[in-house]
Amino acid sequence: MAQDSGPTPRSLDHVDQALVHALQITPRASWTRIGAVLGLDAVTVARRWNRLVETGAAWISCHPAPVLAASGQGCLAFVEIDCAPGRLLDVARALAAAPHVVALSHVTGDRDLQLNVMARDPAMLSRWVTHDLAALDGVRAARTHLAGPVHTEGSRWRLRALGRHQVARLAADASRHRTDSPAFVLDELDQRLVTALSVDGRATYRALAEQCGAGPDTVRRRVQRLFAADMLHARCEVARPLSEWPVTVSFWGQVPAARLREVTRRVTGMREVRLCASVISRHNLHLVAWVRSLDDAQRFEVRLAERAADLTVTERAVALWHMKHGGHLLDEEGYRVGVTPLALWREPAASHP
Repeated sequence: MAQDSGPTPRSLDHVDQALVHALQITPRASWTRIGAVLGLDAVTVARRWNRLVETGAAWISCHPAPVLAASGQGCLAFVEIDCAPGRLLDVARALAAAPHVVALSHVTGDRDLQLNVMARDPAMLSRWVTHDLAALDGVRAARTHLAGPVHTEGSRWRLRALGRHQVARLAADASRHRTDSPAFVLDELDQRLVTALSVDGRATYRALAEQCGAGPDTVRRRVQRLFAADMLHARCEVARPLSEWPVTVSFWGQVPAARLREVTRRVTGMREVRLCASVISRHNLHLVAWVRSLDDAQRFEVRLAERAADLTVTERAVALWHMKHGGHLLDEEGYRVGVTPLALWREPAASHP
């Protein structure tokens, strides 16, 4: 749980905004390097960051990347849930504690809850839906939409508080740690590291070694290999009221198959888009956008139609409460209050005899 370290910030000053933007570009960079780019000493930068974390205003999450699914070691599904009257909060609390549930929102429209669920493979996803989810009192119906390719996701989103030269310096640092390393089969240590990093994407190698039962040098090599192969994405998140983009809108749509590649290219170029994924369902495209207001949500849809005329939006929903995001638990205003470690390899609890 977030610790009480003073009043919760209601805005970010220019230094905090720059710090968040820097960590969005290179989430695991040293405080010395971040401070050099921001023109601050490492102690000041670390103190600033610790205050943001302790008040739930910002945090570093980490989750399996689309490459993992493409290599046959994971799958993503979007699950819609209808709850019995008066049972929504009970169902949501149970799902927030589930290690397979990456994101959870109370939304408007034809469903009560919308989930992003990760599992090792479709068979495990089926066991989770038919055992763990089906066992929850208060769930009246659930619909599962299996994701295909993920064209963009939240780790690419930026606050845009830094100057061009600052961004270039940090981006150059980040690119040096990326290679064209191929995806590989994760062993048990890799899986434990992914779970530990989902709690704190900036965890030190020594802390990870203590949690995962391996030496710091081994852990360093393993973590660097995971990021080099683009199998993990770390990202700096900020409480939504502090982002100036507090409203989340989900869109489900249909695109002619022959136009899907061009449409996704156009859509992912829009700043508001946090997620764009192909879907194998009655829809074939799912979008999540951050906008400034409910009025702006309608203006965004107009711009979306102009930019991607081949996209027919068939459903839309507004998130009333982001309860879980990247495994991290949020209060009704969007501030971090805890975390549930992600473990997409864990067998569903209710499937055991």
